[in-house]
Amino acid sequence: MPNPSRPRAAMLTATAVLLSSLVAGCGDGSQDEDLTAQKLSWKDCPAPSQSEGGGNAPSPLPDGDEWQCATMQAPLDWSEPEGDRIGVALIRARTSGPDDRRIGSLLFNFGGPGGSGITTLPAFGEDYATLRTRYDLVSFDPRGVGRSAGVRCQNDEQLDAYFQQDMTPDDAAERSTLLDNTKEFNAACEKKSKKILPHVRTTDAARDMDLMRQVLGDDKLHYFGISYGTELGGVYAHLFPKNVGRAVFDAVVDPTQTPEQGALGQAKGFQLALDNFAEDCTSKTEDCPVGDTPQEVKDRIATLLKTLDAEPIPGVFPRELTQTAATNGIAQSLYSKDFWEYLTEGLQQAYDGDGSILMLLSDSMNGRNENGEYSNITAANVSVNCADDRARYSVAQVERRLPEFRAASPLFGDFLAWGMVGCTDWAVPGAADHPDVSAAGSAPILVVGNTGDPATPYEGARKMVAALGQGVGVELTYEGQGHGAYDSKNKCVRAAVDGYLLNGRPPTAGTVCS
Repeated sequence: MPNPSRPRAAMLTATAVLLSSLVAGCGDGSQDEDLTAQKLSWKDCPAPSQSEGGGNAPSPLPDGDEWQCATMQAPLDWSEPEGDRIGVALIRARTSGPDDRRIGSLLFNFGGPGGSGITTLPAFGEDYATLRTRYDLVSFDPRGVGRSAGVRCQNDEQLDAYFQQDMTPDDAAERSTLLDNTKEFNAACEKKSKKILPHVRTTDAARDMDLMRQVLGDDKLHYFGISYGTELGGVYAHLFPKNVGRAVFDAVVDPTQTPEQGALGQAKGFQLALDNFAEDCTSKTEDCPVGDTPQEVKDRIATLLKTLDAEPIPGVFPRELTQTAATNGIAQSLYSKDFWEYLTEGLQQAYDGDGSILMLLSDSMNGRNENGEYSNITAANVSVNCADDRARYSVAQVERRLPEFRAASPLFGDFLAWGMVGCTDWAVPGAADHPDVSAAGSAPILVVGNTGDPATPYEGARKMVAALGQGVGVELTYEGQGHGAYDSKNKCVRAAVDGYLLNGRPPTAGTVCS
């Protein structure tokens, strides 16, 4: 989590493989006629590029249909739509149902910012089989991500060193090193990606989505946004309220928060998830192998991290498991209850001097594959956050807030507080203190909050509903664990979401699923 001012989603697939108004005003906006009339050339999908995470071309769908990919042309600068253009990579699965039952396209953004929809949608495709009966499932690499004019910063060797650094400095020398390394990373982004950096704001991606809607032939944008995808969806609804069709926001970003408030909220959220993990482990009938009581589990983790700060242990050869990598790996395992068993095993190994599992978890968070190659998720994540967020934090500001962050989370507080300096030397000014998602006149948007979500704490759902405006947001609560609700496979959540997207009937506001 090198820059945690906005949460990441779309990391779960990589882990499973490894382990076995912002800018411009409201309104419908004018589009270049040539771009809205463009015809997409859909073809079988190639293997993902390195910037998308690498790997194999997506496997056929269960019914034998192939995933199809295409590239949409969009303006580099939406204020000059007839100027330079970029390619926005898309992927789709055609509907499995009869044409007369087809509603249109259902567009997914799985979060980040920086996550590749080209790789994520096929990985989770089976989860959306019911939705595919009436929609073409569509996702994309947002601008700055993967094959869509992907931001480039440091190379693989430099990123290995970057992620090994001490991101929780204890003295002036360590603080100076952290700031120097951050400045070098940011300078590399400017040097290699100067042309695209001013144009990766969330408003730019939202305008791309409205162009996508038209090119796909849809009168309305039907949308499923997860994590940061809820912020993107909210910004879209603000810019184009009359174009919103059936939309679902899951794992909801609080749109009212500054980056500092968001980081503090994440500290509380990850601490809650860690508390829940410790309680779950020690409450089972068999012995918990990493502690006898919840407090002992957390105390042993704290001791491990303190030890690693001074003496790293072997990780994935030739790299060592540092305090930073271990903290990152623990955080990654808290994104899903399904990964708690990996956290338990990883901690057991680390206590015995083997840091490989925790390092693999950390690698997944950072977009590093088993060949040592990095996707551009970190570069894109930092670029979008820094272009969106006006705030630029100093060392003095972080140090003043450290006590509050530590009180929120003894384990994650320092880590998340120091992440706030990530944009301090960024080349592009940030747009606003927080996104504007007010969307008067929009169709209803189903907003799903998870009470145990570490990355997008539950309170954000209610804040999103209020910010969208009266009569727009419909709140649904899931009393569960992990990041997001729909992919938990909870039957109540699935029925509510599917009922709205397929039949146009949102659940009663305030419905609770457990």
